[in-house]
Amino acid sequence: MKTFTYALKSILVFFFLILLSVACKQEEQKSTPPAKVTVVKVLQKDVELFQEFVGQTYGAFDIPIRARVQGFLEGIHFNEGTRVHKGQHLYSIDPQSYLADVAAQKSNVAQSRTLLVKAKNDLDRYEPLAKQNAVSQSDLDNARAQYEAALSEVEAAKANLKLSQIELGYTEIYSPIDGIIGKTNAKVGEFVGQDPNPVILNTVSDISKIHVEFFLTESDYLTFAREFMEKGEKSNKRVKKAGGYLELILADGSTFKHKGEIKFIDREINPSTGSLLVQAVFDNPENLLRPGQYAKVLAHSRTVPNALLIPQACVTELQGQYSVFIIGDSNKVQNVQITTGPKEDDYWMVKEGLKPTDLVILDGIQKVSGDQVVDPQEIQYKSKAAKQ
Repeated sequence: MKTFTYALKSILVFFFLILLSVACKQEEQKSTPPAKVTVVKVLQKDVELFQEFVGQTYGAFDIPIRARVQGFLEGIHFNEGTRVHKGQHLYSIDPQSYLADVAAQKSNVAQSRTLLVKAKNDLDRYEPLAKQNAVSQSDLDNARAQYEAALSEVEAAKANLKLSQIELGYTEIYSPIDGIIGKTNAKVGEFVGQDPNPVILNTVSDISKIHVEFFLTESDYLTFAREFMEKGEKSNKRVKKAGGYLELILADGSTFKHKGEIKFIDREINPSTGSLLVQAVFDNPENLLRPGQYAKVLAHSRTVPNALLIPQACVTELQGQYSVFIIGDSNKVQNVQITTGPKEDDYWMVKEGLKPTDLVILDGIQKVSGDQVVDPQEIQYKSKAAKQ
């Protein structure tokens, strides 16, 4: 009997201890406050989407300076890499042979004029004699033919003189435009003007405006074309208001401060590459850009109205699946699968899974789980990557 009583007391003590432990844990849970988490509201706005292309820069005009006549280079009258002006003297080619040719052609003109005078005198003498039948009609015709031939010889001699004077003029080479001149391809004393010797002596580039050429794939072209055909002038005005059609990202990662616009689109897609040549133009008043640079062109492709955006830091990714934690009823955490779109600065665009009114957890993701009650602290997120 004593043994039974002892066992019963032991069981009662055991259950009492269990109940006491449970009560203590419940009391402890009641006394632990919900975890604080930082949340942001889903951002909703129209988003201008841009695509990136690799382009190469060219001057508004890149004019080759050619030696149009052959000869030994006699003088260089500029400093390489400096600004030159239209009409500025650049090169001199030895003119001696061309001066001699001009003198010879002047002599030919004088000689042909002398022959013309003789032919005219002969014709004047034959005409009255022919009226008196003192000379035959054949002699008169010959006199007239010689006169006409002499006239032609004079014109030919004058034309040859003009050509030789033009060639003499080509021995002095001047800049055709205002611009920056490059490194000379020939030195004083070199023979120029005929391959394999230098023919193009230099290049002058007008870089007050810079052209950038890049290529669109056929798919990209159709995207751009449909955007502007469907929305027309409204789309054009909206994009211009947003900051211009095109932006240029330079080799050091900086953004060129002047906006650009499309100047030229080729008439056909290259069938061998499936690409379409596009030329853009950018103002370059500081002459920062030079021909031959490579740069990234950001081109407006389309506008997404009322797009939903969340900071990239809110998103977790596992095996290609993207999810976020949002605040549900009674401040309970919900894990929601989302479908992401393009990036906008340091935001993700969300195609599916969220509503404009949702609060998304930004900080504290690691310490929460589904259905956990939390204390949300809403903040205004400031993008670190926003364009200046």
